[in-house]
Amino acid sequence: MQQIEEWQSVDRAVFENEIFPANRPAVLRGLLRDWPAVQAGRQSRTSVVDYFTRLDAGGTVTAMVGPPEIKGRFFYTDDFKGFNFGSKNVSIRTALDTFLSLAEDPQPPAIALQAMHVPDLMPTFLQDNTMPLLNGDVAPRMWISNRSMIAPHFDNNHNIACVVSGSRRFTVFPPEQVSNLYLGPLLKTPGGTPISVVDLREPDYTRFPRFRQALESAQEAVLEPGDAIYIPILWWHGVESLDPLNILVNYWWNDTLPAHHKPILALIHSVALMSGLPADQREVWRTFFDYFAFQAEGDPAAHLPSDLRDVVGKLSETDRDQVLAFVAERLQALLGSGAG
Repeated sequence: MQQIEEWQSVDRAVFENEIFPANRPAVLRGLLRDWPAVQAGRQSRTSVVDYFTRLDAGGTVTAMVGPPEIKGRFFYTDDFKGFNFGSKNVSIRTALDTFLSLAEDPQPPAIALQAMHVPDLMPTFLQDNTMPLLNGDVAPRMWISNRSMIAPHFDNNHNIACVVSGSRRFTVFPPEQVSNLYLGPLLKTPGGTPISVVDLREPDYTRFPRFRQALESAQEAVLEPGDAIYIPILWWHGVESLDPLNILVNYWWNDTLPAHHKPILALIHSVALMSGLPADQREVWRTFFDYFAFQAEGDPAAHLPSDLRDVVGKLSETDRDQVLAFVAERLQALLGSGAG
């Protein structure tokens, strides 16, 4: 498999002027080697557990817990109506101690703590472990697990993921590989966004033949403590945690208006309304969507007055909220009439 492009000695100027505009994943080797958290992670599992235990403000988090049989693959049940793991509320201290106690177990249960908001749970972490490429108002989140496999998925935000302890293998796919990744349900997902149902570690090419095409454009890299990876919006990425204790801190950010942060909702809405139409009508609506939503031929409102308040014009955030409220009202009326 191709390797993700690697960069050394990256500073903010290089990131903003070279890496970010390219809109491709990039491995940032050694970016955070001087973090105290990373230095603890390089020493030993015990050292890094002691470090984060000292930072713990005493909060409770939700842990995903699956039986040893899932081999760390947090996924669906066979009928796709549920998940192969449960959840449990625990303290971070208890979770860290549990990872240590299971470190030598050849078949441990799969455990993962995901997307924990660091300023709430470990506020002093921010003082000594700063992200040099972003503004300080981008709050980090923390992910802790034993050996696990997170299926390829995408984010609605730009992402810099930083390995603190353990090793992680990232496998990335360009956004256009969506048709070759065999996605699961859009409404019920393990982590809030659609995932590929192909097992990256053991692909079933008989059941998922087009996945071979996805792999032709895939790239991968193994990150060690102190390394980071930049993943642009909508790039698919699967993440395999390779050690008995893996700690990662990531930063999500998005410079668009809040109303633009969840385009997946527009996709779900469109699928619900469009997929049942006859093929000829779907093709016509494709033309409409290309023209209005994706502006394939330029600004569809270029011939209209610039101060016109309409969805095809230049909307303020307030105007956009009113448009969304209009859509919500019409959908509610549709549901109330029984036509839905």
